Amino acid sequence: MKFRKKSKVLLVPYPAQGHVTPMLKLASLLLNHGLNPIVITPNFIQINSKEDGISIISIPDGLEDGTPRDFFAIENAMENYMPYHFEKLVQEYEFSGKEEDGVVCVIVDLLASWAVKVANKLGIQVAGFWPAMLATYRLFDSIPDMLTNGIISETGCPLHNGPISISLGQPTLRSDNLPWLIGNTTARISRFKFWTKTMERSRTLKWLLVNTFPDECHKVRNTTILNTKIDQSQDCPQILPIGPLNTHVTIKNVSLWEEDSSCLDWLDKQVVNSVLYISFGSWVSPIGEAKVNDLAFALELLKRPFIWVLGPTWREGLPKGYLERISKQGKIVSWAPQIDVLQHETVGCYLTHCGWNSTVEAIQSKKRLLCYPIAGDQFVNCAYIVQKWRIGVRMDGFGLKDLEEGLKRVMEDDEMSERIGRLNEMTMGKVVSSRAMANLTTFICDIRI
Repeated sequence: MKFRKKSKVLLVPYPAQGHVTPMLKLASLLLNHGLNPIVITPNFIQINSKEDGISIISIPDGLEDGTPRDFFAIENAMENYMPYHFEKLVQEYEFSGKEEDGVVCVIVDLLASWAVKVANKLGIQVAGFWPAMLATYRLFDSIPDMLTNGIISETGCPLHNGPISISLGQPTLRSDNLPWLIGNTTARISRFKFWTKTMERSRTLKWLLVNTFPDECHKVRNTTILNTKIDQSQDCPQILPIGPLNTHVTIKNVSLWEEDSSCLDWLDKQVVNSVLYISFGSWVSPIGEAKVNDLAFALELLKRPFIWVLGPTWREGLPKGYLERISKQGKIVSWAPQIDVLQHETVGCYLTHCGWNSTVEAIQSKKRLLCYPIAGDQFVNCAYIVQKWRIGVRMDGFGLKDLEEGLKRVMEDDEMSERIGRLNEMTMGKVVSSRAMANLTTFICDIRI
């Protein structure tokens, strides 16, 4: 499919690893369809991707060097500083005098919804991108109904302890696991306001591209909270599942950090199915120093080989002399080539925070899961992993007993491998992948000018 006129598509991810990676993969697919993808990031993001044909342009974020790029600092930059620079950039493309250099569409990660306002202001087609399960989007989209039905307060605080079901017949979620309930009271209120604003902007979109498999979108139609059915049958935006993107495209070296590939050599020396791989993702601060300490002791006492992804900052929670003591039993790295690790035959189980990309990669690699969700959509993903798909077990702590019992339940479930195999085919098989790519083609046809 070739575009004779406007061919540029600007893609605006939220500046975190779990958002940049799927956006780059989407960019690669657009490139294959004859479009000219340009990924826009704040200047503190350094993407190592070497994918030919995908341009990556940085714009200022207004934050001084040394300022922690946490959730709230990034939100302030996105709302108050980056729109001006993004608007200037878009105008340069739109009014360059060359029609073929124009912008046909802007695709915006919903967590970067500030860019929706800019695209609307300039009269350019804009589509949303949701990098996680549709079930999580539906949960956020039900905020107005939760307010109306007295299920949460105006600040997002749960008013009842009843279970939340994403959809009839689907997993339930504890009310204290709502995705915006992170940090202290002030932080929770701020996050709730962020999501309220984000979802209001999303309802102005014509399309929403979702990094999930088509069957999930058919099964998640409405939300039931405390036995109250919440109707979510509106047709806007049009939901188009185009994932999981992991299975459609491979991009070399999309990590924001340098990967330590020495862990692959270490894995080669281990026994098949013996290694426990541990990673809590890149965005939310892992688990705190106290829990790092607890997990470290438990792993040492367990005497099972392990690879643990743990950044330098969080290593302060390790017991004194720990790295020397476990040098033969385990390996701790700052960042790992995760998909290569998960697909290694010596890895038998994955202790994960249940981020969506990690969940998809585990299913793709057919690995059993120990689940310790920390924040955001991870609780929803965990509910599906444990309750619906039954390919993992949730842990409530990091003591030796927690670890031993969790591993026993996961590794001794003889039918779990079969369930993982079926889920792999249901989410990543040829039929479902073909449907996902058909949805992407439909979207590309829609935006043609």
